[in-house]
Amino acid sequence: MPFIDIMQFPPIEAVPGCRMRTPYGEHLMLSYLEMDEGAVVPLHSHPHEQGGMLIKGRLELTIGDETRVCEAGAMFLIPPNTPHQAVAVGGPCLVLDVFSPVREDYAKLFNKYIPVAPK
Repeated sequence: MPFIDIMQFPPIEAVPGCRMRTPYGEHLMLSYLEMDEGAVVPLHSHPHEQGGMLIKGRLELTIGDETRVCEAGAMFLIPPNTPHQAVAVGGPCLVLDVFSPVREDYAKLFNKYIPVAPK
């Protein structure tokens, strides 16, 4: 699947006001995340490295003990096991996240659309 039409993937609402579409390959996962104004991805951590870019909107992003309000075009890197949180401020947001390795929890939610790669 070298080319992806993201709108062909049904969204998963992992937390209220946040819809994600998560195509993935063998070693990395993309997450196309749409957040409604005021939506919160609560403070959490995971063993996966995460990077991303805010495509549209404003996002209050906390990574570790630092919080910033990011504008469209801002990029970020989150080391494994680092607590982080995101809040859409002043309107809806669109974020592209990248995870490595693939997040197993998201793959299980999504595997009715894309088969999980054998280990």
